[in-house]
Amino acid sequence: MPTMMVAGNWKMNASIESSAALLEDLVAGATSLSENTQMVVFPPLPYLAQAQQMLQGTAIALGAQNASEHAKGAFTGETSAAMLHDFGVRYVLVGHSERRALYAETDAVVAAKFKAVQAAGMIPVLCIGETLQQRQQNETLLVVNAQLQAVIDAAGVESLGQAVVAYEPVWAIGTGLTASPEQAQEVHGAIRAHVASQAANVAANMQILYGGSVTAATANELFAQTDIDGGLVGGASLEAQSFLAIGQAAQG
Repeated sequence: MPTMMVAGNWKMNASIESSAALLEDLVAGATSLSENTQMVVFPPLPYLAQAQQMLQGTAIALGAQNASEHAKGAFTGETSAAMLHDFGVRYVLVGHSERRALYAETDAVVAAKFKAVQAAGMIPVLCIGETLQQRQQNETLLVVNAQLQAVIDAAGVESLGQAVVAYEPVWAIGTGLTASPEQAQEVHGAIRAHVASQAANVAANMQILYGGSVTAATANELFAQTDIDGGLVGGASLEAQSFLAIGQAAQG
């Protein structure tokens, strides 16, 4: 995998017109990014076909925001990993804090989705992170390691070698708050150490992104940390110049 990654989660924000304009600007701007930086966009499901067409032959990879843990069947409104693969999707978010909080996705469900994404030939981006209350109670590492271990127990530690981990402190998502570079590094280092205790080779090569109100202004300091390998970006990914600036920051 490339050394750094900048991933843009559009969440439920898009239209045919706005998607086209954003993708066009990103494709034009991403030509200046080095081969060591992978840019990924995660549009809402209805715009995957449009994004697939516009990103074909470019350096920007396509991602999806969610996938069902089921391969097929009577699951109205769900989308299987194989269906996403048909549209050229390379990365899939699993376990995003909004899915956990708003749609009651448990660690077991997240682990099942992780396995389904890999079985379909794509790369899961496993999101883990603590709430403000959990941080205030000094439970950050307990929570993060438990969320990570649930996937390791289900899929095996070696599965993380074909995955990306995104640490997203829930209290810093969409709030304008950002963990300090030192706070983020502490957790990223602990995540890598947790994996290293079970497979040092996997931990050494694992990409760990920081997600939590990453902006062009905060990216340089965050990305300079030893164990931060890029960012999972929310609001700032909806504006081409700000997202491209974050991509430039990832190059050091």
